[in-house]
Amino acid sequence: MADPDQHQTADESTQPAADVGLHRNAPHPHRTCLYGLVGEVACAGGEGTETNPYAIAANFMAYLSCAIGRGVYLPIGNTWHHPRLFCLHIGRSGRGRKGDAVQLVLRIDQALRDLDDGLAPQIHRGGLSSREGLVALMHDGYQQGKQDIQAIDDKRLWVVESEFANVLHQGRREGNTLSAALRDCWDGVSLKPATKSNRMYASHPHVCLSGAISPPELTGMLTTSELTNGFANRFLMIWAERSQILPFPKPTPQTIVDTLANRVLEILRFTESDQPERRDHLRMELSAQAQWRYAQLYRTDLNEDQGSEIVNSMLERRAPMLLRLAMLFALTDLQTRIDAHHIDAAMAWMQFATASVRYVFVSAADEAKLAKTLELSARVLTFLRERGQATRSQINSECFRGKVSKPMIDASLETLLSSTPPKITVQTVDRKDGAPGAPLRLYGLANA
Repeated sequence: MADPDQHQTADESTQPAADVGLHRNAPHPHRTCLYGLVGEVACAGGEGTETNPYAIAANFMAYLSCAIGRGVYLPIGNTWHHPRLFCLHIGRSGRGRKGDAVQLVLRIDQALRDLDDGLAPQIHRGGLSSREGLVALMHDGYQQGKQDIQAIDDKRLWVVESEFANVLHQGRREGNTLSAALRDCWDGVSLKPATKSNRMYASHPHVCLSGAISPPELTGMLTTSELTNGFANRFLMIWAERSQILPFPKPTPQTIVDTLANRVLEILRFTESDQPERRDHLRMELSAQAQWRYAQLYRTDLNEDQGSEIVNSMLERRAPMLLRLAMLFALTDLQTRIDAHHIDAAMAWMQFATASVRYVFVSAADEAKLAKTLELSARVLTFLRERGQATRSQINSECFRGKVSKPMIDASLETLLSSTPPKITVQTVDRKDGAPGAPLRLYGLANA
């Protein structure tokens, strides 16, 4: 006979069905991502080819953000943001069409050079191996023997890493500081000599990067430190694979390439990008509506707990990344004012990146568990708002009616406690009237 105290329930949180969380769709971005010129380039490259338009768009944004340079800035607090992007295209080998996703951008760059070579940035496609090698591409001048090597004045550098696994591999070598140098580049920090024997340095770099990698390489080669030290979360990571199967893809007509290059030319002349020595001369600002929209997103989606420490750490820079994207979209409209629709287009990319990171780094089964944990956490918050404080036992019996397992309750409470800032607090109190037993743990709202 079954023990009557061991009550069985059909609640999914205690006994999930065998097939729950086994299947899910690949990330699918909203068309809002394809804003203005970015969308035109993406659609032109995707027309009649297998290349994913969103992958083309990401590479074009990295290129354009590089070509614009450091002349444009957006002050937020004591930080001046420049439209500088690192994009990482994730897709399975052979299906991601990762190499194809950059080809139209290179054709636009060549057409731009034919119009005005001074507006186009330097492009490096040879693969990065060290901090010193990166500095050598934009150094401030140095002495080699008795010869003075002239400085590279234009610090705009678009790095195309078709095998981004190479960068991760270099980061594993003892003494290699390439990943730290790339972190500094994203921040716009001057690269100083790493050793006394090497006196090369690069001031005020403006490096943007387009990388491509397969999921196993990314998850297998990223070190624990790169997941948590801010290297990985400086990349706009997107999952993109071929959009259709075409045995004979068609090239984008040169007339369209030339038209797109002329549009880029307009933007770069508007931002005076042919004068790279001029820094921070064109200030951008957010309209009142854009400020309201950004503040709304900052308090919610941009700092939303994903239920996974790895995913949270990978998305830690969603807010500054959104601002850089919004800057870029405003500049494609030839304006220095960021409007609400620029914020919305940028947010669509952040939603795409969030879905992509979860898809790559969290299994389908774990994704279902995370979703359930977040749902339970929301229920606990609602319960505590109504009740005030409660013990874990009261949460179990009154909030969940005894239908949720202990590990799931603990996971939901831990999620709320570890949020930034914490959404709840826990305190230990003695039992009333000196009753025996361990002290009680009371959970309550953090702002109560």
